[in-house]
Amino acid sequence: MAAYLIWGLFPIYWKQLNGVPALQLVGHRIVWSFVLLATVVLLGGQGKALLAAVDRHAARTYAFAALLISVNWFAYVWAVTHGLIVDASLGYYINPLFSVLLGVVVFRERLRPLQWLPIAIAAAGVAYLTLTLGSFPWLALLLAVTFGLYGAVKKAAPLGSLFGLTTETAVLFIPAVGYLFFCEAAGHGAFLHSSPKENLMMAGGGLVTAVPLLLFAAAASRVPMTTIGILQYMTPTMQFLLGVIVYREAFPAARLIGFGLVWTALGVFWFEGLHSRRTLVRAAHPHRADP
Repeated sequence: MAAYLIWGLFPIYWKQLNGVPALQLVGHRIVWSFVLLATVVLLGGQGKALLAAVDRHAARTYAFAALLISVNWFAYVWAVTHGLIVDASLGYYINPLFSVLLGVVVFRERLRPLQWLPIAIAAAGVAYLTLTLGSFPWLALLLAVTFGLYGAVKKAAPLGSLFGLTTETAVLFIPAVGYLFFCEAAGHGAFLHSSPKENLMMAGGGLVTAVPLLLFAAAASRVPMTTIGILQYMTPTMQFLLGVIVYREAFPAARLIGFGLVWTALGVFWFEGLHSRRTLVRAAHPHRADP
């Protein structure tokens, strides 16, 4: 819950840095995340173990994961700083259904017949938004696709959460530092040229990036997937409410219908999964009463 709560409050954090270009904010997220994670690894005496664990296969895997998560971070920060929090929340509502579809295509998982229904409803919602608003919801789909692919890559990744995240940020560290120095040399670097609060928040981007990811990784091995599946909707719901209520982003009736279709799809998906699990429990324990 702590991880999802932090992610849900992200818009408030990044809104404070509206004056800083999104790409520079992502650069700081990468640089300070790596500094923090590398410090944790070194203080824990795990530096040699990390270097030994990163073979050629791991390096390729985490390089691809790093590319996906950096695009996702940029798209999200850009959305928040450009007043598109509601669009970003749609991406994270769609993400679970995209991940299911990805499981079918990439991992050859088989869906139960009713599991295709929410995917079709969500697709109808996206199509409705495209037709009625006159523009393709590219931002929402970019966030859903990059984070869904990132999850698929991490599913096959060989390292644990701390080593994996440290390796990802290490891959991006040199390009990020190079870009930030280029911005400084060109005269439009924001760090140390902004208010003390903004400078501190740029550096703090590493902390707010790494902490929820580590919390989530620690919880994933302890909390049932059914619980995680329910809790994951905390984040886009909080972000949606912040966008509409706090930041007063436009939410016309046409958008409400499109979102409503996606919410319906998620409801159908959740109830189908709950019914299926109960059926399996009854089959495995025919004489046990439901709680």
